[in-house]
Amino acid sequence: MTTLLSRTLLAGACVAASLAVAPALAAGPAPEATTATNPLGGKSSSGAKPAAGAKQITWMELVPPGWDPSKDFKDIDLGKLEDNDPRAAELLQKMQDVLNNAPTNAALNGVQVRLPGFVVPLEESKGLVSEFLLVPYFGACIHTPPPPANQILHVRPRTPVKFRAMDAVWVSGPLRTERNDSMMGASGYSMTAEAVTKYVDGGK
Repeated sequence: MTTLLSRTLLAGACVAASLAVAPALAAGPAPEATTATNPLGGKSSSGAKPAAGAKQITWMELVPPGWDPSKDFKDIDLGKLEDNDPRAAELLQKMQDVLNNAPTNAALNGVQVRLPGFVVPLEESKGLVSEFLLVPYFGACIHTPPPPANQILHVRPRTPVKFRAMDAVWVSGPLRTERNDSMMGASGYSMTAEAVTKYVDGGK
């Protein structure tokens, strides 16, 4: 299985696979240990203290039930393709298209939510970030291929915030099922954040 193809497919396949193991993961793993199957905040909000009026959600709740991004690629032997093979380039594009167009959970549209994640700055001035992507695991969009669009949240804080790339934060505000394309990845959700605060284990 070739590196680039494998990592791209894994970004989506891990999301689907993690739905089956959700109860086994605790809340608040160490930020550096997060992965597509072990996002920040885990899959459980037990012990967390959501802000008044906000529904604390997990990253898996952003994925519509039954969505499996790997279903069209299960019969393909990636081990027979080299990254410089034209067929590999075509397959890679198909995989990325599936992830970039990942469906969102319409039931969460307009809901006031609170979600932990990592900052990927898009607009920054004088150390203050006015626009960023929130991603579920360390290194996403920067050191690894972007997660599926339904695992990326486009955030505009009401007031610019002083955070750096890959800082772990909580964001709170009304969630929108709204697509946005940026140089760092396609997001399926957006939020005008009413609060962006430093991530603390346990949801405090």
